[in-house]
Amino acid sequence: MKLISWNVNGLRACLKKGFMESFRALDADIFSLQETKMQEGQAILDLPGYHQYWNSAEKKGYSGTAVFTRIEPLAVMYGIGIPEHDHEGRVITLELPDFYLVNCYTPNSQRGLERLAYRMTWEDAFRAYLQSLDTQKPVILCGDLNVAHEDIDLKNPKTNHHNAGFTDEERGKFSELLASGFLDTYRTLHPDAVGAYTWWSYLRKARLTNAGWRIDYFVASEKLRSCITDATIHADIYGSDHCPVGMEIK
Repeated sequence: MKLISWNVNGLRACLKKGFMESFRALDADIFSLQETKMQEGQAILDLPGYHQYWNSAEKKGYSGTAVFTRIEPLAVMYGIGIPEHDHEGRVITLELPDFYLVNCYTPNSQRGLERLAYRMTWEDAFRAYLQSLDTQKPVILCGDLNVAHEDIDLKNPKTNHHNAGFTDEERGKFSELLASGFLDTYRTLHPDAVGAYTWWSYLRKARLTNAGWRIDYFVASEKLRSCITDATIHADIYGSDHCPVGMEIK
């Protein structure tokens, strides 16, 4: 089974930049999107063979997630069941026969860390949600988690220390998640890979110089470790300031 995750930074814009060609080329069984920035129906996607699920933010043109899957889920859940966290369209969970697929767009701590306190509240609630699911069946979490975990995960760790996405607090919460029974699939399979990034600022030609960050992930329950056959970063695919990431399981 092949899974793909992509922060498209506005799906309507990405559709004008080759999204459908990339979608067909990647040929995933489950395709998860973050930052769709639209309400369902504002763009019509003709995806034969796929079931479509959308979770849009109440605020138009902001946040939002979607999942397109060839495998019809047993159930679909939107949000994490806490009203404080469920009005920005950040989470879709699909219950599949053998695992839960959780598509997430983690809140950004923002410039000046204006939203860091909220982010910490979110992190604890979201981790508890994943742990609850994991007691029932294994979990595969994908999405833009808005954190570069270690120095190896961004081009300029020293100058970005304490910036949103690379604060000690955010990195610590990701460490807590992994310690609670989950693994970072890409780093598990590619522990020493450098220059492996998934997001590049539009400023200063960052993508041309590969001055990027790895903030898009597939995180899986430890119990799935033996089933994971590949973890990929598709840095050659454009259309957003993020590139797609993938994993394969048997």
